[in-house]
Amino acid sequence: MTHDRLRHLFPERAERTLPWPDAAPTVTLWRPVGLLELRLIRAANWRAYPPRLPDQPIFYPVLNFEYAEEIARDWNAPRPPYAGFVTRFEVQGDFVRRYAVQVVGSEARHLELWVPAEDLEAFNAHLVGPVEVVAAYYGPGFRGERDPLTKLPLDL
Repeated sequence: MTHDRLRHLFPERAERTLPWPDAAPTVTLWRPVGLLELRLIRAANWRAYPPRLPDQPIFYPVLNFEYAEEIARDWNAPRPPYAGFVTRFEVQGDFVRRYAVQVVGSEARHLELWVPAEDLEAFNAHLVGPVEVVAAYYGPGFRGERDPLTKLPLDL
């Protein structure tokens, strides 16, 4: 990544965290995932995100659909196995507000939480309801059949 690109993503003197808005009982978050992570979520009966890998110290849900869509469509789908998905979930507001809202790009929609991997089990325990798949994106290299109704892979 070039120095100019880094400066674009992380402008000097830019505030990197934002305060949470007024308290609500639950907060809606989104997470872009690939096919492997989606299979692991399904294996957990749509009730938890899988543990992070050793080289993934942070679980990062995002605060809006547009940012999650951008990652799933533009990062996940063009790379093997050529599938990206946007998941949506609710988490207890009192719990999730312990994590600062991080501004990770130069655009206002690039907002995410940085949940340490060691907190993920507790984070999952505070999910309210199931994880839902709200969008699916496939690259030209995707191999597999898709359900015509859900648009999800049949072998999920």
